[in-house]
Amino acid sequence: MLKEKGGKMSGPGEGKIKIGKADVYIHLKGRSGARVTHLDIELPELNEIIEPGENSYVGGKKGGVFIGLKKEMIQKAEKKAKK
Repeated sequence: MLKEKGGKMSGPGEGKIKIGKADVYIHLKGRSGARVTHLDIELPELNEIIEPGENSYVGGKKGGVFIGLKKEMIQKAEKKAKK
């Protein structure tokens, strides 16, 4: 697998639980109701952690992004991970 050190994705590893395969789109302003151009990450399982209408933050990393979670979201993620 790729290692994060040296600027590459780390891939699967201890403490990482795959929850699905997302569809990712560039959603252009003015098309399909978008008010601004943004990225859509569509994966229903994400709504078990981040509910529709909730906000979080995203950070860039080599090879992708990470989504930072608020306290309540962390609790939901950890509960899902234990299943």
